Amino acid sequence: MRSVRIGVGLLAALAAGGAVALLGYCVYLDRRRRRDPEFRRCLRDRRRAGDPKAQAWARQLWDPARKEKLQEFFLQEVQMGQLCLVRGEPGIGIEHLTNALLVCGQPKELLMFFKQTLPPEVFQMLLYKIPLICQQLEETCMNKYLKDGPD
Repeated sequence: MRSVRIGVGLLAALAAGGAVALLGYCVYLDRRRRRDPEFRRCLRDRRRAGDPKAQAWARQLWDPARKEKLQEFFLQEVQMGQLCLVRGEPGIGIEHLTNALLVCGQPKELLMFFKQTLPPEVFQMLLYKIPLICQQLEETCMNKYLKDGPD
C-alpha cells in the first residue's frame, strides 16, 4: 500500500514538474517572439496583405458599376411588386418587394415606407415572407461557401 502512495506521489510530482517546465518554456518562447523585430515585421506584412478573397469581395462590393446595377434592380423590383399588387397578384408582388428589401441599403426605412403605403394584410404577408427569403439566401450563401471551400 505504501509503494502505491509513493508511486502516485512521484507521478504527481513528475506531472507538476513537467507542467511547470512546459509553462516556463512557453513564457520564454513568447518573450523571445515578442522581442524579435523580424517577427513583428512579419506580422505587420501579414496584416497588410490580408485575405485576397476578402479584398476581392470588398472591391466588388464597392464597384460603382455594381452599385448602379443593384440600384436598377431595386427600382425594378419595387415597380414590379407594386404593379403585381395593383393587378391583384399579391404573392408575386410580395416576392418582388422582398427581393427589393434584400438589396436595399436601408431596409428598416423601406419597411417603414411599406408599412405606411401597403394595405395591412399585404404588409403582414411581406413580414411573413422576409425570414423565409433570408433563410433561402443564407442556404444559398452557405452552399456557395462550402463549394468554394473555406480558404
